[in-house]
Amino acid sequence: MYQPNADLILGMLRAEDAVLDIGGWARPFNRANYVMDQEPYATRGWYGLPPQGGVREHFTEARWIQRDICAREPFPFDAKSIDFVICSHTLEDVRDPLWVCSEMIRIAKAGYLEVPSRVAESSRGIEPGQAGWSHHRWLIETSPGEVRFLMKYHKIHSDWRLSFPRRFFRGLPEERQVQWLFWSDSFRFVEISIHGPDSIHAELSRYVHTVHPYPAWRLGADRAWRGGAALARRALMKARILR
Repeated sequence: MYQPNADLILGMLRAEDAVLDIGGWARPFNRANYVMDQEPYATRGWYGLPPQGGVREHFTEARWIQRDICAREPFPFDAKSIDFVICSHTLEDVRDPLWVCSEMIRIAKAGYLEVPSRVAESSRGIEPGQAGWSHHRWLIETSPGEVRFLMKYHKIHSDWRLSFPRRFFRGLPEERQVQWLFWSDSFRFVEISIHGPDSIHAELSRYVHTVHPYPAWRLGADRAWRGGAALARRALMKARILR
């Protein structure tokens, strides 16, 4: 979790607040009274178990709920029985983040979610030969009161024009590598659907051009090269037909 926001949350919470951490196995939020994750309590802390501002673990093994959070079974909490729910770096991993969002809204009065920014998830240089992280399923964007999910189409890995260069990611400050949403009572969530390879290419290309990770001349030169190559191919095919 982005540390300034973790500190902010700790300052917001009251001693009597019931707090749930969804997907917290890799690095649980110590102030959570409950943690829900597919992995077991005994193996928690894949990314370490730091002191988190001196806050001890409020959850226990008995309050560690091991389950598939996408199983389409209601989470084991009554409506609005959780004062604050945290879901940090989980939605991008799971097969049905919309279900998780709907259940968070049902059981909690307020909450915080955090995911990799679409900029980071579209960048090369994190893992070899691809954009973003290999285990992530979604390109996600947040805006006030809303989260949008777009399938992370494989095309993003095969064409440099549809992702950001390694040097761009290296210069990306931490606050731009993540995005988050504080919400109260509810928020909107939607999956963006795209049909057809041309439409997928157009959307990924649109986002790259919006952020401008490349000099304009490079994309322009590439378009000119591709145009010339296409003309050469057509001329060659015509010559073969005339023969």
